[in-house]
Amino acid sequence: MDVLTALLLLVHLTPVSTAKNGVSSKSRKRVMPEPVTEPPVTDPIYEALLYCNIPSVAERSMEGHAPHHFKLVSVHVFIRHGDRYPLYVIPKTKRPEIDCTLVANRKPYHPKLEAFVSHMSKGSGASFESPLHSLPLYPNHPLCEMGELTQTGVVQHLQNGQLLRDIYLKKHKLLPSDWSTDHLYLETTGKSRTLQSGLALLYGFLPDFDWKKIHFRHQPSALFCSGNCYCPMRNQYLEKEQRRQYLLRLKNSQLERTYEDMARIVDVPTKQLRAANPIDSMLCRFCHNVSFPCTRNGCIDMEHFKVIKTHQIEDERERREKKLYLGYALLGAHPILNQTVNRMQRAAEGRREEVFALYSAHDVTLSPVLSALGLMEARFPRFAARLILELWQDREKPSEHSVRILYNGVDVTFHTSFCQDHHKHSSKPMCPLENLVRFVKRDMFVALGSSGSPNYYDACHREGF
Repeated sequence: MDVLTALLLLVHLTPVSTAKNGVSSKSRKRVMPEPVTEPPVTDPIYEALLYCNIPSVAERSMEGHAPHHFKLVSVHVFIRHGDRYPLYVIPKTKRPEIDCTLVANRKPYHPKLEAFVSHMSKGSGASFESPLHSLPLYPNHPLCEMGELTQTGVVQHLQNGQLLRDIYLKKHKLLPSDWSTDHLYLETTGKSRTLQSGLALLYGFLPDFDWKKIHFRHQPSALFCSGNCYCPMRNQYLEKEQRRQYLLRLKNSQLERTYEDMARIVDVPTKQLRAANPIDSMLCRFCHNVSFPCTRNGCIDMEHFKVIKTHQIEDERERREKKLYLGYALLGAHPILNQTVNRMQRAAEGRREEVFALYSAHDVTLSPVLSALGLMEARFPRFAARLILELWQDREKPSEHSVRILYNGVDVTFHTSFCQDHHKHSSKPMCPLENLVRFVKRDMFVALGSSGSPNYYDACHREGF
């Protein structure tokens, strides 16, 4: 098992799931409550609903908000893929029956869904780096394949793209009407769910785009570390973080009893059930309003889910306190943040290439970036989560550039570690670009205990904290 798989299994047992007690059959359904107001105490079901991110009414967002004398220069978008079918199966149970074809009159609906399918069917000659050209451009299996993007996932990113189009293109004219390949930077991992999510967002953003202008680059690493992936210290931090999680799990006797009961229901050893990461399949059933599986020994039910989810919340809390994950995050996120800062600096100098960058990625991509930026209280990346960095120019002082950082539409600029105090001595509603540059080029390594003239290579080859 590679470290990223281990991270997915151990650090990020994905939030959630749910169903009634009762006898089996795929016709047994639940009514899903709406997450309207935040509960006063942490509620695992509420957190699960937020995680599913079921498309509904258009959300309010703060992207593109700035005083009138500021000009938008470039936008850098990091997304998690949309809703997907599970990567794991609960042993000795039937796979959830979910249809991954795209059907216009089936919920969730989006007015551009049919046009999206039509446009994707014309994209066979698109310019994609290998091995992306061998992937399907949209999901199309009557019974989803493992990890496949669902219709919900497509609609989530069509909505994201349309929202960004309304703000960045219609309002701020980020791209010229005759935009070219050079204006965009598009990168995705080699999974169909990330390529398809990126294409759905792009179609919402640039409807009926010219395929000849679209070039997706392939990123082999879920950390988007390109040629800078070898980092022994990052892996050491990860091993320590995994050890912390393991010890926390050992202390949770209620969690162990829950796994034992679930293992009894499906008639497998507890160790085998735990290794199958049952929360992944439970999450899918929960998000799609499909009941948990039953056997002649009983049913996996909501109480099982609540215990696992509550443990995840405790794990996140301890993770923030112990800071082992922060070391992993700083080193894991540096390459992609450094690339982004370099692109911002070129844009600030007046270069008009790559003014819209899109990274279509995973939870294990966004999570370290969020932590590295100091957004420790940010929720774990939901399906179709978006993290956006905006670069602005002050028209009254053209040499001055500022950044805004938004997570799922919320302005979190002044929650970042490099700008949390800036608003106390400045009236500007954003952060100086130089703060972000200094953080990525120097302060990330200082936080790891590096001294002298710190850099990524040295930080990767010596121990901090």
